[in-house]
Amino acid sequence: MEAPSKKAVWVGRVISVLASLLFLFSATMKLVGGAEVSEGFAHLGLPESMQVPLAIVELSCVVIYLIPATAILGAILLTGFLGGAICTHWRVADPFYVHILLGLLLWFALWLREPRLKALIPLRRP
Repeated sequence: MEAPSKKAVWVGRVISVLASLLFLFSATMKLVGGAEVSEGFAHLGLPESMQVPLAIVELSCVVIYLIPATAILGAILLTGFLGGAICTHWRVADPFYVHILLGLLLWFALWLREPRLKALIPLRRP
């Protein structure tokens, strides 16, 4: 198993942090609430009582993703979270492609910085 280059690791870290900031912004909006968040939840058919629990789950998954030792578990959890978001948006005919792209970005960033993933998901074989 070949170690990733320093440049790839740093690019992966930067992408991971940028993607995580989107989740952190989303969770913060759910915690703060407001008319826009309430309207969004109503549009999606979700009760307002789900705002705080969803924010806590989202924050927990992001923290797990940002810790290097648990990053793969965090990516799995965030992928599940995004799967729920995709289904929820798809159900009401909202665009959901950004969620797919965000999931791909999470895994690509992790693939750049995690040599174990390169062994499991090689882009080319020698």
